[in-house]
Amino acid sequence: MHNSHILLVDDEQGLLTMLKTMLNKEGFQQIRTVTTGRDAIKLVKESLFHLIVLDVMLPDMDGFELCSEIRRHTTIPVIFLSAKSGDFDKVKGLTIGADDYITKPFSPMEVVARIQAHLRRERLSKEVKSFLDFEQFRINKEEGVIFVNNEEIACTAKEYELLVFLCENPNRIFTGKELYERVWGTYCESDEKTVVVHISRLRKKLEENPKEPKIIITFRGIGYKFIPPVKVN
Repeated sequence: MHNSHILLVDDEQGLLTMLKTMLNKEGFQQIRTVTTGRDAIKLVKESLFHLIVLDVMLPDMDGFELCSEIRRHTTIPVIFLSAKSGDFDKVKGLTIGADDYITKPFSPMEVVARIQAHLRRERLSKEVKSFLDFEQFRINKEEGVIFVNNEEIACTAKEYELLVFLCENPNRIFTGKELYERVWGTYCESDEKTVVVHISRLRKKLEENPKEPKIIITFRGIGYKFIPPVKVN
């Protein structure tokens, strides 16, 4: 995990220096930092990164716009840092493809812990080699891809990890907190909105009618359950 290549994008040079120093102390040495969205896009196109930490408010472009552009090139974990703490901004960030959203001010160690959790789960998800095969969709865990009706679909790293976790634990109800802890690795009260957004995005990709889901079911006030579609031979 310490060989991971991490990109930090923020216009506050002091914050970049602090995060890089903290990550270096934890054993991460391959850290790149940029202060503009334009430079971030250039690096993403030229280099292989394993995780990106991205500020929402950049001098040359909106961070949400930048995240959408990044998603055209990679599905690696993206963590937003933002002074915008409202639910609307958090849901917007997660909807366009971010895997996590941390509001300022924050504890630097919390950011490092979340980075470590995302990288750890990304690595573990790629170590297991097998298929999960259902009627409407199939997951190739060796290659980390999802096929719906025999066509590969685009998904973020956390969408993939969440679906794999649900598929490997069928017919069990999990609270939003439990899902966040098992897939993201850390938790605070506002993080359940992250789960809601990711569940919604998965339904749009898997369900025939996302408004009346039959695969990922919501139990109001309790949590979610994955009901395996029966594969017809």
